Amino acid sequence: MKKIVASMAGTVIEVLVHVGDKIIVGQVVVILESMKMEVPIEAEVAGKVSWIKVNTGDFVNEDDILLEVDEGNG
Repeated sequence: MKKIVASMAGTVIEVLVHVGDKIIVGQVVVILESMKMEVPIEAEVAGKVSWIKVNTGDFVNEDDILLEVDEGNG
């Protein structure tokens, strides 16, 4: 399992994937709002989304886990 983490602190304004979705490297999976800017979080690994830890409206800190990806199912 690989983890996708927040690159900075902010509020989750949109989760663009669901558990079971197949994702590719570079795909935007979550959008954060930080300092009044929208910050897209891109997948650094391809695979299948196995777990989503955040919901819209949640506040996250830098390096908090947003979701987990199973690389074996990409």
